[in-house]
Parts: sequence; structure tokens; C-alpha cells
Amino acid sequence: MLLFVLSGVLPLAFAQVVSPLEIKDPELRALQERYMDDLKQLGADVVSIPTEYSFYLSRRLDLDEQRQKRADQRSIRFDRYTGKTVLEITGNYYAAYSTEKMGPEQRARETFRNIVFPILKVAVPRFQNNTSVQGYAFEISHHILGKVMEVSMERPENLVVVLSPQSAIQLVAGKDENEQQAALLKSEFYLNAKPVTIWLSGEGPQLTAQQSAAEPSDPPPSGNSVGVEIARGTDEKMPGAIPAPTLKTPKSADPPAPTRDTSPQALASLLAAKKEDLAGMVKELDHQAHFVSYAPPSFVAFRKAVYLQLSINTNLAEPPGGSRYRLAALAFDNHVSHLIRSVLGYFKDDSQFDGIGFSTNLHLASKTDNTASSQAVEFFFPFSALRCYEKFDCTGQQLIDAGTVLINGERVRLDLQIAEGGSH
Repeated sequence: MLLFVLSGVLPLAFAQVVSPLEIKDPELRALQERYMDDLKQLGADVVSIPTEYSFYLSRRLDLDEQRQKRADQRSIRFDRYTGKTVLEITGNYYAAYSTEKMGPEQRARETFRNIVFPILKVAVPRFQNNTSVQGYAFEISHHILGKVMEVSMERPENLVVVLSPQSAIQLVAGKDENEQQAALLKSEFYLNAKPVTIWLSGEGPQLTAQQSAAEPSDPPPSGNSVGVEIARGTDEKMPGAIPAPTLKTPKSADPPAPTRDTSPQALASLLAAKKEDLAGMVKELDHQAHFVSYAPPSFVAFRKAVYLQLSINTNLAEPPGGSRYRLAALAFDNHVSHLIRSVLGYFKDDSQFDGIGFSTNLHLASKTDNTASSQAVEFFFPFSALRCYEKFDCTGQQLIDAGTVLINGERVRLDLQIAEGGSH
């Protein structure tokens, strides 16, 4: 089936190209203006490519399909990657791969073959003689189906592809698979920021490599069998929209950390070592954090890791018809998110434990009878995600996706935009 049913290709194609006025870099803005006709035609070519599952060009990754249909689909633009000018294209592909049947590199290969390669076939001939184009970059989001702690979950996974002009030409013009594979081996591929290798034949030496640390509970792939389902996202299941990030060179995955000692003795020893730091933090941040007086900071074992647990009070005006998800989202946006950078300032060395848990008691004041109800929400965030958020390299939604959220002791998936938009 075609990606879209079009009544007029060129008007829609214009909607696939970012306006020059939205590009801040003057050199990139000038390129966007100069080659607008080529970019518009590329947009027309891209939306005419048949795909097995729905694909949309998009400024934002990880949107569920119903929201994507209404979202901004202008994504074709000039951008920079490691100092070079690249033609960048971002989009959402609504296929969902089973982690029980497909490893990370198999999933990357499927999205590359079904989306990126066909786009390169129409983009490279149009721009191969353009000396301003120093590379091609793609950010494509697809979905994966798997289990975490024996709970079936569907979540997004983002593929980044970067090719030099020479590799792109070699790939598109390659007479056989060996030439094309040689081009791929000179290119860059990242799946959720972790380097991967794509083997067109599916028989590369890294195909059976250990799955990424982001999927610790996924069973190993079963041979080369492929499991794909259409991802029919709903507001309840899918993660929230996040801006398509500016391309940065992803860092290689760190080696696995040694097993953390989570025994009561180790936790007590760590608490004693951090006693002065914690006391100072509570004294200086209490006006902002509203620490629970009867539950001082402590270290707890959570999912085979050690977290600093901070018990706080959050006061909210109860919104009309507010669901527990909306209240949890408001607690994060209005209170917890404002504490993170302040708390991290007390722990420059985070090697002794693995993250911070914010356990908040939500106190909901009713405007009608001045009574109050309460709800408990816990946010457990690993240090890697906290540091990313601290440096403004990650959004609040990305931080939540990297951590664990519990509402009244039950693990939930929290989408800030969907939850907070529920009453709008």
C-alpha cells in the first residue's frame, strides 16, 4: 500500500519540507532557500514510496499514529553533523518488531531496508552532484514488542543512519550485495544511541551479538525469523511526543557495571558515609522539596541497584476529573522536575550508587469542601538519565522513559503530554 492516498502530490510535498524561516543557522537557511525546489520534489518522491506499514515524515519522533496524522510532517532539511552539512530526514514508521524473534541489528536492518534505503534511492540521484551536501542523515522511529519484568510492553526505538556522499552513491549504485555491504560498513548506524552494524544478508558476525542493555528481559532472537506487527498506537499505550533531536555523535555503550552490593549492611554503610551530605541537602532544600519529616533520606535496593530515596510532599489543586496519571504528570512537572538539578548538585560523584528515587505523597486539596485526599507516586531515575536531563540534553519525557514510575505501588507507563492533556 502507498504511504498516503494523495489528491495532489506537490502541495503535500511542500508540507514535507521545513520552512527556511524556521532554520536559525544562516548558512543552512540559505541552502534551504536555494534548493527548495529540489527539496519539494524529494518530498513528493518520498511520499510516493510504497511501504508495508504506515510511514510519515515528521518533525517529532515517537508519536502514536492518530496524533501523527494531525502533526507537523515537515522534516526534510539541511542540518549539521560533526561539523558537516547533511541532508536530514526524520520520520515515524508504524511497524512493531517482536524482541522475541528479532535482535537489535535485525530490527535496524528491517527499518533500513524498508524506509531508509528507498528514500536514499530517490534522494541521492537528485543531490549527488550538489557539493553543499556532505552527507545524508536519518532519524527513524519504529516500535518494539517485548516483556519487562514479565509485563508485555510496546515502546519506541529510534534508528539513526549517517552516510557520506561517497557511501550513499556506492550503496545506491552498487551492482551487487557485496558493493552495497561495503558501503554500509563505512557508514554509521545507531539504535537508541548504541552503535549497530547492518548486514544486508542477515548473516553478519554481529547478528547474534548480545542484545542491548535497554532490553535486559528480552529473550534472545530465534535465528533469522522475523516478527513484525503494525503499531496501532493509542494515547493510552504509546509514549509521548518528543522533539526530533539535533543529530549528535552517539557515545559507545559503556561496559557492564559490576554487580552492586544491595545487602542491608552495604546500604547502612553507604548511608553513614553520606550522612553529612544528606543532612545539608535536607536543610537547604526543604523549603523547595518539602521533605517528609518522619521518612529521612535513605538508600534502598531497587531492581538489583542502589537508589537514594527521597520522600517528599507535593501539594496539588485537584483538577476536575483528574486521573491518577494526570496527577502523577503534574507532580513531575510542577515539583519533582524542579528538584532534580538542585539535588544532583550534592552528588558530583555518583559512583557509589545508581540513581535517585523521588517518593512523593500527593496532597490534593478539594476546592469544594477543603478536604484533602492523597496518592503516592514514586519516580526512580538512573544517574545516566539524570545527568542527561541535568545538562538539558534530555527532555522530561525521555527521563521518565529511562526510569520507573510507580503509582500506589503499581508500575505504570507515564506520558506527560497525554496525561496532562486529558482535561484540555
